[in-house]
Amino acid sequence: MKFSKEFLLEEVLDSEKVVKHEIVGKRRWSVDYWAVFKHEGKFYGTSVGATERQDESPYEYAPDEIECPEVFPVHQLVIEYKTAEEIAAAQNIEEIPKSVQGV
Repeated sequence: MKFSKEFLLEEVLDSEKVVKHEIVGKRRWSVDYWAVFKHEGKFYGTSVGATERQDESPYEYAPDEIECPEVFPVHQLVIEYKTAEEIAAAQNIEEIPKSVQGV
């Protein structure tokens, strides 16, 4: 779906409509973000760039209408690796269980 630059800048970015905002890449002078926002019950994604000194505003060189693909929330299992001490601290455990020692 296409959205106007004006709508994205004034009503979406930096608002509660954004449900996810993550860095997806870095270049010499800028940082690339992926923003997911909710509009009329659906979710859409858009790439947003920012420079180190914010000399370039988002969509500055883009056309007046920005194509934002519809995206869908997907539940995923994420495996993280932590030390036994981190696990114990997160679970407020004083003694580290033998089951996580030396894993």
